[in-house]
Amino acid sequence: MSQRKSYAVGTGLFIVLGFATLGYLATQTTSVANMKLGDTYTVDAQFANIGQLKERAPVKVAGVRIGQVKSIELLPGKEAAEVKLAIDKRFNAIPADSVANIFTSGLLGDQYVGIQYGHAKQSLTDGGHLALTRPSQQLEDMLGKFFGAGGVADNLDGSYTLKARFSNVGSLSVGAPVKMSGVAIGRVSAVDVDPVKLDAVVKLAIDKKYNQIPDDSAAAVFTSGLIGSQFVAIQPGGSPDALKDGDELVLTQSALQLEDLIGKFLVNGSSGDARKPDQSPPTAPSGK
Repeated sequence: MSQRKSYAVGTGLFIVLGFATLGYLATQTTSVANMKLGDTYTVDAQFANIGQLKERAPVKVAGVRIGQVKSIELLPGKEAAEVKLAIDKRFNAIPADSVANIFTSGLLGDQYVGIQYGHAKQSLTDGGHLALTRPSQQLEDMLGKFFGAGGVADNLDGSYTLKARFSNVGSLSVGAPVKMSGVAIGRVSAVDVDPVKLDAVVKLAIDKKYNQIPDDSAAAVFTSGLIGSQFVAIQPGGSPDALKDGDELVLTQSALQLEDLIGKFLVNGSSGDARKPDQSPPTAPSGK
């Protein structure tokens, strides 16, 4: 009887120690640890996707905690989340053009906000706004980047819209980068089909910093690498007039399909290998 009782006590102690260990690990790997902050000031940022970000999640610069997430709210009438950050007043020299990113600790860890410093001389103050943000990365986006696609920081309240028509967009999807000279300047905000003209209408959200794109520029759908994801490339024209919000890029080049490329290669190869007729003079029969 005493042996059975001691066995039950040992099992109970083992369970208690297990829960205590889990509680300790939870406080060390989540935002529960190191929550003590001094006086803070508040800035806000808007994200297209916050993933699993939660209130009281850390805010970090160069891996060092400088604050925490104060609140998360969905903006009314807008497909974006407003995240308010409480920053320790000791860190009051954050450039106003810094970028706010949502990262994940390790492979399966909690998410946090990481701030990458910009270059502006003006610093963020209480009630300030981080205009440049990068949302939480989804698995599909990470795979796309692995295969060569590039991303661009969202500027949800600082962009203007252009549109372009393509006869074929291939596998171009919403969120794909818009690039000029290889540099990301925006993203694809919508891909629709015109029911009358039966072509694809692509809307492009362009950062307002790039507001001098000539109105005779061309848009093309390219592929990153051999099997990478597709993006829209803008090739600047020479017109002195710039594109404005709502304008359309008239000159476009649709996506090239692999089948078309193989077909062209085979056609060119077969035509080049075609034999020319034998133009040598006939040989006279030998006399007997």
